[in-house]
Amino acid sequence: MKTKLFSLVLMFTAIASFAQQDAQYTQYMYNTINVNPAYAGSRGALSFFALHRTQWVGLDGAPVTNTISVNTPFNNTNLGAGLSIVNDEIGPSTSNSISADISYTISVSESYRLSFGVKGTANLFNIDVNKLNPGDQTDEQFQNYDNKFSPNIGAGIYLHSGKAYVGFSIPNFIETNAYNDNDVAIYKEKINYYLIGGYVFELSPSAKFKPAFMTKLVEGSPLQVDLSANFMLIDKVVLGLGYRWSAAMSAMAGFQISDAFYVGYSYDFETTALNNYNSGTHELFLRYEIFHKNSRMVTPRFF
Repeated sequence: MKTKLFSLVLMFTAIASFAQQDAQYTQYMYNTINVNPAYAGSRGALSFFALHRTQWVGLDGAPVTNTISVNTPFNNTNLGAGLSIVNDEIGPSTSNSISADISYTISVSESYRLSFGVKGTANLFNIDVNKLNPGDQTDEQFQNYDNKFSPNIGAGIYLHSGKAYVGFSIPNFIETNAYNDNDVAIYKEKINYYLIGGYVFELSPSAKFKPAFMTKLVEGSPLQVDLSANFMLIDKVVLGLGYRWSAAMSAMAGFQISDAFYVGYSYDFETTALNNYNSGTHELFLRYEIFHKNSRMVTPRFF
């Protein structure tokens, strides 16, 4: 029988997982490929993306997330493809996933295009019991839980133009039990439902304003709502604020270094009791793009 300490730690891990499930991002508007496969190829460029997120700095076992992805359209077709790798650490648990995306896009008007996408994911789940510091090192139950493999599949739709977008997606259709204790699921990956959207307002030739939102619904967890408002100035500098309903406030900044390079940073300030035990959340990302000769954007796009 597993010790109470082990179960309590795993319950904490599960609580954190149920609260977030899929890895959480403040700058979701730049990382859409991770939650919606229909986004693949929608920027009209070979797009590379890398992100590092350190959540609740100073709190032992707090989530740390690293993400890299690439997506591109296929020339002279309506197809797009993407590949993503996510490393997510929470307490003694580590989840590594690799996802492949394929999308198909049709025109629905002069301005709008509708994309359909599917996602296939391979996930490896680990528990490092050495991080638990058990009192009895010889307890047979205190063994590393290595590379629990689980496949999954998801889908999404994405309606977009040069100024607006809205999408709905379910990245994982299959609920999986990554860890069981006497046939009771201690760590369970549940189905996540995403609805995203945004619109770009031209305030002047040198200023754009984009409000955006992302909602995430998971069974057994409160509805998560992220709201953001970003300003782009002289097509180079982006400044904005975000709010995660009943959870955190965010400050965001970005800079278009060149036509190819964009860098972004955000800081989250907790609005819950957790604020007493951590010094905030940091998120940094870099995007690099290679545009096709006939599709290079005249000005940077917000999403």
